Amino acid sequence: MSQPATGSPPPFEGSRRLTGPNLYFTGCGAVLETRLVPDAAQLAAWRERVSWACAELGWPAGAVVARPHRGGAALAFEAPIDQLFCATEVNEWAWTVACMRHVLHAPGHPSAWDRLPALVTLKAMAAAERDPLFRQVIEAARQHALPVLWDDDEFSLGLGSGSQVWPRHSLPQPDDVDWSALHGAPVAMVTGSNGKTSTVRLVAACCREHGWDTGFNCTDGLFLNADMLKASDYSGPAGARAVLRNRQVQAAVLEAARGGMLRRGLAFDQADAAIVTNISADHFGEYGIDDLDGLAQAKLLIARGLRPGGLLVLNADDAQLCSNAPSGNRLAWFALDFNAPTLREARTAGVATCGVTEGRLLLSGAHGIEDLGAVVDMPLTVGGAARYNIANLAGAALLADALGIPAPSIARVFARFGAQRSDNPGRLQRWRLDGMDVLLDYAHNPDGLQGLLQAARSLRSKGRLGLVLGQAGNRQDLDVQALAAVAAGFRPDRIVLKDMDGYLRGRKPGEVPALLANELLRQGVPADAMVTVLPEFEAACNLLDWGRSGDVLVMPIHALGARRAVSDLLDARSRHDVSSGHASGPAAAH
Repeated sequence: MSQPATGSPPPFEGSRRLTGPNLYFTGCGAVLETRLVPDAAQLAAWRERVSWACAELGWPAGAVVARPHRGGAALAFEAPIDQLFCATEVNEWAWTVACMRHVLHAPGHPSAWDRLPALVTLKAMAAAERDPLFRQVIEAARQHALPVLWDDDEFSLGLGSGSQVWPRHSLPQPDDVDWSALHGAPVAMVTGSNGKTSTVRLVAACCREHGWDTGFNCTDGLFLNADMLKASDYSGPAGARAVLRNRQVQAAVLEAARGGMLRRGLAFDQADAAIVTNISADHFGEYGIDDLDGLAQAKLLIARGLRPGGLLVLNADDAQLCSNAPSGNRLAWFALDFNAPTLREARTAGVATCGVTEGRLLLSGAHGIEDLGAVVDMPLTVGGAARYNIANLAGAALLADALGIPAPSIARVFARFGAQRSDNPGRLQRWRLDGMDVLLDYAHNPDGLQGLLQAARSLRSKGRLGLVLGQAGNRQDLDVQALAAVAAGFRPDRIVLKDMDGYLRGRKPGEVPALLANELLRQGVPADAMVTVLPEFEAACNLLDWGRSGDVLVMPIHALGARRAVSDLLDARSRHDVSSGHASGPAAAH
């Protein structure tokens, strides 16, 4: 066939490597995203060309997965770990031909109109990328039962204090590695829609109580014990690798956000325990995740990051997790009610559980039933009002137990964690200023906001309720409206609408606040109860200026810089209250 005279854009919008266990399979490979909804003939043609190319390149036969969804499809297949760039080229070529699309030929890429010249190009790409030493060192590590971490720049063996790092393209010969100096470390992984960072910090605190120097990554940064090493959102694979390669780390707790898992897969596949905190409507429309079942499957891929025999901890109060719980995993369950049917059945089967009965948090595991303390005495629960934090405590207890931390150590942490604002910055932090209660939190979706406002309602007596409200620009209009509906249900006396600094993500400034305002009006919130102040810090200041004694002010602040600035302002106001003789009261310590 001759080259066409005209061309059109490629029939896909994204093509990338999968560098670890992912939504489609447990190995590495490639995936492309197309907004074309494929028919059966196109999928069959794509599969045939992928399989043909893999065979011609000498690659082992692996999984070939098509995941159609509402907005198109994701097309993925397994490929050798040292051939992933070539695999993306195979995928793009196979799908372009399957669509019968005449695209303009880009020099250096396989042609879409003739199979044999395309194969010549693909073979040249594979030969240039092939790295036998890379694969040899990985195989040697497996024989020594040692974890491997790699990216485009670095390669490491072992974890934390037992790790060694080399430049990615200057690897040692297997015989030159001092294998006796390398070892692993206890590792827990955390994902879910809400409560990830709080759970990470709780488990890390338990690890420190046990005597381990503990590294963790989360949406706020990289940490070693109580010290922040870097500030930014490190909840993806790069953050996990940075923690696991830190030579001071003796135990690690890794936050794994949905985006990073879907974009590249998991960075690590030898964790001792992992948790999915909950599933709630959020991020629909990204990477082909359109509904709660799809979101549950995306979050549950964290199970592929467990070592054989590792423990998967799930929320029994979450219907999506109950119905999508993977078979073949060692499970543990938590719930608000220790006597919930799922937990009772689990204990009968010898499965670990955690929940509340008669106001006390109970952990049931290998050592029988152990009492972790009264929930109302755990500062993180705000006297038992913050039910979502009770759930976070229960899930964290199971993770800590799985890492080998004894129940008395867990109980000591739970009895004090949250008493200092520095324990869990940006998550249900509380100030008492001039007779007002001020709550600073990260609530970023309807379920998170619902839980936060319920906790705020428990603090409110006769005063007014004020709220700062915003949403990221990459949420669908329906998601923005759902957030507004939750806010309206609590009938705030004032709502300050804001943008989320740095999270416009394709929206115009003020576009999301306008959507929120329209829905709030539709839900019956008076227009004079709303004001729009786009910068997050200024929105918080506006609400503070409005507040008076007896009020409860709720501030979901999301950008790290804005949150730090608001926290600093509230601390300064709190110190001024004390120096002026207006004691902030016991709540100021929370």
